[in-house]
Amino acid sequence: MNTLKLRCLLSVLLMGVGVGAVAQDFKVGYINTQMITTQSNPAKVAQAKLEQEFSKRQKELVEQQAALKAFGEKFERDAPTLSESQRSARQKEGAELGRDLQRRQREFQEDLNGRRNEELQQVLDRATKAVKQVADAEKYDMVLQEVVYVNTKHDITDKVLKILNAGSK
Repeated sequence: MNTLKLRCLLSVLLMGVGVGAVAQDFKVGYINTQMITTQSNPAKVAQAKLEQEFSKRQKELVEQQAALKAFGEKFERDAPTLSESQRSARQKEGAELGRDLQRRQREFQEDLNGRRNEELQQVLDRATKAVKQVADAEKYDMVLQEVVYVNTKHDITDKVLKILNAGSK
């Protein structure tokens, strides 16, 4: 019976040593995706492109918002002197201006979100290539993102940023 216990104990110990040897050869890295999508040169270029592309429409919306506010203030000042039909007509006009503004704001937001997603996808595609380049060069078995905790020795974000900022693909 003692030899059976000894054999089992020896088997468990040998399995533990084998697993430890395999674990030592397994190399894991981590990237901070948020940092890449905000601090890399491609991300900054994409943001500038979006601002340039949408700044005119945003300015128009701000102007339309100010015009609607001015219309409402003027209506409030003039309301006591207006006839019932004039008041009703101006209320309808104000409501129509408000609906038009909301529609244009919604369209603007949808267009902006769509373009932002396109630009972000291009940045992420380039980042994926850079991650693969670092992983191949440094023999990483796995590179993770979105983790709860990571030791900084596993963080390869700076290396990926360096490649992205250098313009490598």
